Amino acid sequence: MDLSANALDQSVKARAARVASVAAAHADDVDRGGRFPREAVDAMKSERLLALMIPAEFGGEALSYAEIAEVCTTLGQACASSAMIFAMHQIKTSSLIEHGRGATWHEGLMARLAAEQLLLASATTEGGIGGNLRNSICAIDVKDGRCSLEKDATVISYAKHADAILVTSRSNKDAAPSDQVMTVFLKDQYTLEQTHTWDTLGMRGTCSDGFLFRGEASAEQILPHHFAEIAAQSMLAASHLLWSSVWYGIALDAFVRAQSFLRAAARKAPGSQPPGLVQLAEMSASLQTIRSTVVAGLSTFEKAHHDADRLSSMAFAVAMNNVKIAASEGILPIVHQAMRICGILGYKNGTPFSLGRHLRDAHSAELMISNDRILGNTSQMLLVQKQDTSLLG
Repeated sequence: MDLSANALDQSVKARAARVASVAAAHADDVDRGGRFPREAVDAMKSERLLALMIPAEFGGEALSYAEIAEVCTTLGQACASSAMIFAMHQIKTSSLIEHGRGATWHEGLMARLAAEQLLLASATTEGGIGGNLRNSICAIDVKDGRCSLEKDATVISYAKHADAILVTSRSNKDAAPSDQVMTVFLKDQYTLEQTHTWDTLGMRGTCSDGFLFRGEASAEQILPHHFAEIAAQSMLAASHLLWSSVWYGIALDAFVRAQSFLRAAARKAPGSQPPGLVQLAEMSASLQTIRSTVVAGLSTFEKAHHDADRLSSMAFAVAMNNVKIAASEGILPIVHQAMRICGILGYKNGTPFSLGRHLRDAHSAELMISNDRILGNTSQMLLVQKQDTSLLG
């Protein structure tokens, strides 16, 4: 039987490319309608991308964060909303893996995630606390081996389409706002009452509506580590690195469109230099800077991965914060330059060089989590953190 190359190539790179092709075909419609990218997520499940990080002993492929980041970039070039959903799912998966090992229920969930390709979502924001995920107002109630929780979650990305949601709360009704836990609730264990609608400039397909979340489950579904540890040792780095990889993908596709535009212009006027060629060179340098920043961040994380003290250190937090700041602030100038190069064909929708979606999606980067909040936290740490003055660290 004559099998196609696609059928034969089961590498992660090829699988991600096939998902990206599906995502790209629907990206404009997803953006225009502000709808969930069902086709792309179904393709992710079909290609078994949702369990890439799950340890092999539970049926996953045990991919590294760098390999996951590569998939984020591949998808980011096709549809930023689809890529961000993939990234956010992997961030929650990392919390489950790093902080659920040794707990029977959570290890069982890992096996289910691999077998059934479950989609994980997150509810860390809450009315009354702004964007400070390290504080909670709501508190989980534990009684007779059961837990219950009600949370005014102002944003839960793709909540209506998730198979489980990881929710933060105070550890009990008498706990301080920063004394938090994270609990996994399966789809049949909670209800969602919509309170806010996600009608935004960009990242429209993430469908990050607000909900009043009410859940009840077994108490063993509470992750066995305090959320402070989860945030510092896995969530901080995974969020900043995987988000940045998505943003790099957006900028990379903008560059490719500008490059294609200039190549077409050069073919029409052989021997002449099309306007915008120098800007393309500047974009290339900027892209390399972002890429190098993300790659260096991934390397720093991998070196610190199994060292809890290092992961919780101020130096590590500053390094991860800097990756997020550099990537989120670096992509907008690249997309702007691409639009200047492509001109009206970049400004218009429906052309091979359209960049409106890229520009709007890129604006989300500085707001997830707010760069002002991150810079404020970093500045406080720098008052006591000694700066590394070496080149290689």
